[in-house]
Amino acid sequence: METQERPSCEVTLKVPFYDLDPMQIVWHGNYLKYFDIARSELYDRLGVDLFAFHDRTRYIFPIIRSSVKHIRPLKRGDEFICRATVKEAATKIVVAFEIRLVKDGTICARGATEQVAVREPEMELEFSIPADIRRALGG
Repeated sequence: METQERPSCEVTLKVPFYDLDPMQIVWHGNYLKYFDIARSELYDRLGVDLFAFHDRTRYIFPIIRSSVKHIRPLKRGDEFICRATVKEAATKIVVAFEIRLVKDGTICARGATEQVAVREPEMELEFSIPADIRRALGG
């Protein structure tokens, strides 16, 4: 059986001062911001513009679940890579994330987000991702 490589994207970032907590490590909520940056870049590279899609179709794609496994804290000035990989795009969009240090590849965090398709203005949940979004995401 042939396995298809899932679409993914890496972004390189540097921890800014304002993302730190009083212990000089990245405040836990900022990992979701890093995930969002990587997911947005992934969608851009795949030609997925959810805002334009909404304007044409009235679908929104809210995040319904997110998770972060903190493995090693990011610290002030750390350069890191956040990798976003599409894991599913049929009934929901699942994107997995990994954050690792540039200097030695140490894994600092892993996580995931799930998005669903909702039709406006009815706010009705769809039970599948629209076909053109699904195809663009490799689903």
